[in-house]
Amino acid sequence: MKITFLGTGTSQGVPIIGSKHPVCLSKSPKDKRLRSSILIEKDKKSFLIDCSPDFRYQMLRSNHEKIDAIFITHEHHDHVGGLDEIRSINFKMKKTIPVYGLRRVLENLKKRFYYIFSKNKNSNTSKISIYELDNYMDTFIVEYFKVIPLYIWHGPLPILGFRIENFAYITDASSVPIHTMEKLIGLNILVLNVLRKVSKHSSPFTLSESLELIQKIGPKKTYFTHISPLLGFHDEIQNQLPKNVYLAYDGLIDYI
Repeated sequence: MKITFLGTGTSQGVPIIGSKHPVCLSKSPKDKRLRSSILIEKDKKSFLIDCSPDFRYQMLRSNHEKIDAIFITHEHHDHVGGLDEIRSINFKMKKTIPVYGLRRVLENLKKRFYYIFSKNKNSNTSKISIYELDNYMDTFIVEYFKVIPLYIWHGPLPILGFRIENFAYITDASSVPIHTMEKLIGLNILVLNVLRKVSKHSSPFTLSESLELIQKIGPKKTYFTHISPLLGFHDEIQNQLPKNVYLAYDGLIDYI
């Protein structure tokens, strides 16, 4: 299995427009982050988790041109804003792309991208089919792969992470229920959100909270994503992390 980090930034990306924060002014490419998304490839199949507003550029930059399914964690713009760009994939693959998510999330997409779901849509709109996951507490099957939905909390909002084989992706989490923790045992790679060092936000994990969760789960390797400038410079933070815990960066590739 090959994983490619298409984007590793928080909702505004890094640098943030108009920000004079030192990290936003950094010249290091590892401190420049598009909105968070990841591509998973195995057996000639490609799965996308979240379709960020930067999707077009992410696909061009990583030289990818096919998607067999999209898994949506939740409906916030930084996780779904690129769905209109799926049409290029439709044209290339000559197929409709399935999108999986919670019923609430899919209903939100129907309103936001109403022209995609219109009965009178034209040929120049994205072609996607939607599949509700509310009734799949344990597993669902996509292209012969078993996918485990991970039910987590983003503040008061219930959202999803996803596990495929020994890989799991969690973003924007503020808490992980015990029943989900049990589904995270035996991971080779965990991808987990970390927003900043100091808690000034009601939702996503701080660095210490993410490290505490990693200790409980015990994956062989962990990558942090959904990173804001307030966490600090990539290289400086990396030097402070425990063994086998890494800051992801845009374009990073790993294999399981």
